[in-house]
Amino acid sequence: MTDTSGIHFEISERKILLRLFDLLFIGLSLFAVSTFFDFDYFRVYEDNWTSLVVLAIYITVFGTVLELYDLQKSSRLDTVLGTVLLTTSVTVLFYLLTPFYTPSLPENRLQILYFYLAILFGLYVWRWAYITFISSPRFFKKVLLVGEISNIKTIVDAFASADPNYKIMGFINCETEKKHAIKYTGLKEYAPAEIHQIIKDESISEVVIASYNSENITSSIYTDLITLLEKGFPIKEYTQVYEDITFRVPVQFVGKDFYKYFPFSRNNKNKLYLTYRRLFDVLLSILGLVIGVFFLPLVLIGNLIGNRGQLFYYQERVGQNGVPFKIYKFRTMVKNAETNKAIWATKNDSRITAFGKFLRVSRLDEIPQFMNILKGDMSLIGPRPERPYFVEELSQVIPFYETRHIVKPGLTGWAQVKARYGSSIDDSLLKLQYDLYYIKHRSFLLDINIIVKTLSTVIFFRGQ
Repeated sequence: MTDTSGIHFEISERKILLRLFDLLFIGLSLFAVSTFFDFDYFRVYEDNWTSLVVLAIYITVFGTVLELYDLQKSSRLDTVLGTVLLTTSVTVLFYLLTPFYTPSLPENRLQILYFYLAILFGLYVWRWAYITFISSPRFFKKVLLVGEISNIKTIVDAFASADPNYKIMGFINCETEKKHAIKYTGLKEYAPAEIHQIIKDESISEVVIASYNSENITSSIYTDLITLLEKGFPIKEYTQVYEDITFRVPVQFVGKDFYKYFPFSRNNKNKLYLTYRRLFDVLLSILGLVIGVFFLPLVLIGNLIGNRGQLFYYQERVGQNGVPFKIYKFRTMVKNAETNKAIWATKNDSRITAFGKFLRVSRLDEIPQFMNILKGDMSLIGPRPERPYFVEELSQVIPFYETRHIVKPGLTGWAQVKARYGSSIDDSLLKLQYDLYYIKHRSFLLDINIIVKTLSTVIFFRGQ
């Protein structure tokens, strides 16, 4: 049965593939240029490992920050060209500006152009090949859903937006008693008896059980699933697939067996990890405040002219274990922005002053929060702290909302780098899913990933 499924690459495999072949094609391109042209600034075949390693590090680091390895962007030529150009430009610039670790600047400036074009050509050729072949339908992961219609649309939409190579080919409806004749036209529906034939005809790679209530799975479907499992065919539960693909916990699907979904990371109690986190927070907050001192004259003048009021803004937020604290920010809104009650902040909020908009886009308004981190009210990474009014409101409509208070709130977090600006209950639900994923999986590597993605968010002016 497993032989019928086509070849496909998992998300982690595609990211490794992109990184390895980026370096390989750049190396081949530079080798070709040095062989066929009068180019001796960078020679691949000479004993020059330091320059090779530095170039590889620059490509990897800047490519990550500038989203060269974002799978959504990497699957389309119109978006990948911009990231290739940007990554090449920044890499070459930094490579030329670090002659201690790289070759000295050539006397013939045409050598720099050869170097730039060789990297650009190598990257673009590989990314074209990736989109044409690896990201083509022949390598899609084809999936068959088994579940209730009421769940399927949400699952299909989430999977489609998370992974362009994850294709749901159809579904088998477990709701045999269709009291209201519910229909879902977004996917082809198959009869339960067709499951073996569909797997063979469509080269299905795995079956995903999308049933909120396991009692809805009929005995015949259950027998077929057991037969597939005994033959080694992959069968997965939809909440785990949802979490693996979208990198968030699907709290909207969690029922009475909630404890199965929250086996929180052991790092939440790991003394070594928590000590590293606190040391990291203190060092970064001191560095952030020192950098903030250099921007303070600009903020003072801008606030005097553009805001005409108090420089700092203090607001009560909910911290770890539900304990409230005062958060510090540079003021970005007009005076008395909220006269009667708390109001959701929106992306283009009319209460934000012109200078306040600059502070938010540049993230300079967040600098005073390094004081909160230094005091221990916050951490550098964690769920963003929310106001008590909204916590009370959201806790009533979103399941497990207060679970995000298990850890310290953060200046940045998994939700901040993965989700859009939150201005509604639906946005808060989405951000909660990311926050719970972080709490469940937080680790040194995930923290580094968030820091890198935060740099991308700042560079591309996203999130506010």
